[in-house]
Amino acid sequence: MTAEPFFALWVYLAATPLAGLTLTLVMYALAWWCYELTGRHPLANPVLITVVLVIMVLWLTRTSYQTYFAGAQFVHFLLGPAVVGLAVPLAREWPHVRRLAWPIAASLAVGSTVALVSAVGIGWLLGASPVTLASLAPKSVTAPIAMGIAEKLGGLPALAAVFAVSTGILGAALGKFVLDALRISDWRARGFALGLAAHGIGTARSFQVNADAGAFAGLAFALHAMLAAILFPLAYWALV
Repeated sequence: MTAEPFFALWVYLAATPLAGLTLTLVMYALAWWCYELTGRHPLANPVLITVVLVIMVLWLTRTSYQTYFAGAQFVHFLLGPAVVGLAVPLAREWPHVRRLAWPIAASLAVGSTVALVSAVGIGWLLGASPVTLASLAPKSVTAPIAMGIAEKLGGLPALAAVFAVSTGILGAALGKFVLDALRISDWRARGFALGLAAHGIGTARSFQVNADAGAFAGLAFALHAMLAAILFPLAYWALV
């Protein structure tokens, strides 16, 4: 079989919004196959593999990001319903959440503060510019909200999105090893920590491992996003 039919199909798809959508779905399916092949090893994160594969295809075909996103925006739109869907497993765990209200509040406050101070502090020590620091501050918040926060702080939304996605991928890939090293075995604590530090990508990883971990990761993900969206701009305006 020659490559001509596949090339003709790509030429057809490249001229339509279906190109970005098809490329994203096919690359994710391939990444998931690799993920399953490794026994769902955390380092073989399907999101990371998908990002690498999509970048390679866009570079090899000289396809602009604008052309790609014209189709990929349909997947982007589904992020909203997916986040809302996290309320379903959370509702099932609501009795446990109510009993752990104070530990959850304390963990949220400490985790959010450490995520902010450590990122900005390390960036400042390395000589990062104020714009970069403002873009780095919300790196543990989900990308759409991180972009809005960064813009309010005087940062670059696009750079904030890169930091947020990178944080999510690294957190999902390395979180297991960190939590194992700290000997944290409670699935609720593991999920909450991963959701707070690595937002949506960490939450997805938690659901793949354990249902309780996924529910508490979704809780941390949502609470951290809400807290950061309200307090980060207020803290910045107070300091400035």
